[in-house]
Amino acid sequence: MLEVALKLLEEINSHSYQSFIVGGFVRDHLLGIESNDIDITTNATPKQIKEIFEDSCLPTEDYGSVTVIMKGIRFEITTFRREIEYVNNRKPVEIQYIDDLYQDLLRRDFTINTLCMDAGGNVLDYLNGKNDLDNHLIRTVGDAYDKFSEDSLRILRAIRFATILDFSLDDEVKEAIQRTKYLLKNLSYYRKKNELEKIFTSPNYKKGIKLLLELGLDKELEISNLAMVLESETISLIGIWSILNVTDKYPFNKNESELIHNITKAISLNNLDPMTLYVYGLYVNSVAGEIKKKDIKDITEAYNDLVIKSRNEIDIDSNTIMDILHRKPGRYLKDIYDDIEREILYHRLENQRDIICQYIIEKYN
Repeated sequence: MLEVALKLLEEINSHSYQSFIVGGFVRDHLLGIESNDIDITTNATPKQIKEIFEDSCLPTEDYGSVTVIMKGIRFEITTFRREIEYVNNRKPVEIQYIDDLYQDLLRRDFTINTLCMDAGGNVLDYLNGKNDLDNHLIRTVGDAYDKFSEDSLRILRAIRFATILDFSLDDEVKEAIQRTKYLLKNLSYYRKKNELEKIFTSPNYKKGIKLLLELGLDKELEISNLAMVLESETISLIGIWSILNVTDKYPFNKNESELIHNITKAISLNNLDPMTLYVYGLYVNSVAGEIKKKDIKDITEAYNDLVIKSRNEIDIDSNTIMDILHRKPGRYLKDIYDDIEREILYHRLENQRDIICQYIIEKYN
């Protein structure tokens, strides 16, 4: 992938422009972390990039970014720019194209994300990012208070990078987060959820959660149950959201919402009980057990030992029940099925047609 990216730089440079790989890929490359996301920065304007790469796509002209696909790999190419005043602590009001890489780097968030690589594979470090990388430090480009005031999403990005990379936050960064964290209330729940999920899915997620708690971001993010997540040894993403129980605020799709609702209910139940396992299934009970520090192996074995796992496995149908009782369809069928279901699950009734028929005759006829 790097080889293709360097070829792309050579192609841009051959048209008398400057171009560099910038940001996360260079950072991860120096850390020995595999990355599939390469951003290119150049002094060529979007129009000039489109003249070089005829098949390129210009998604948002105002943003100055062009998508180029080379040998099946997608690259985002952004023109050097200066951002003129931010609105709603999130987006610049306007951008101005410039012809100076150093000035472009000054608008970026953290020093470790300002490292560049030229077409020869040489790393360029204008803002001491390599030193911060070596010292495992998250430090902003310029004044931290100004950076977080411009774009409050950077607060969560700081926590995310510290979590994923296992780095420390610079003291100035911590202080600035404390002073600007109230701005997170203006950030969309979609953006907050996206960053939080990157933190929660990191193998080092407990460090991220501790940072969020230490800096009091749980209150600003309206995730008041966050400390409870630390009580579990290992936990899945859906398990974390179930503990936080914020489906009334954060955006979840229908499937996620139903899972969280069911897991929340299953947490209060015995996850080895046959009826609980039958009603909520293995996955929901496993996540609930995970939260409660139960042995998932025991839950799996108990689920596998169920006599039936769905109603259509009961060895009788509604027509047979109606024939036995000489009755037309009605609500009573559900009540009988519920009864049979429970009796079979608790091994008080064998799941055999003749035995079930006799049970219905004796109890309901």
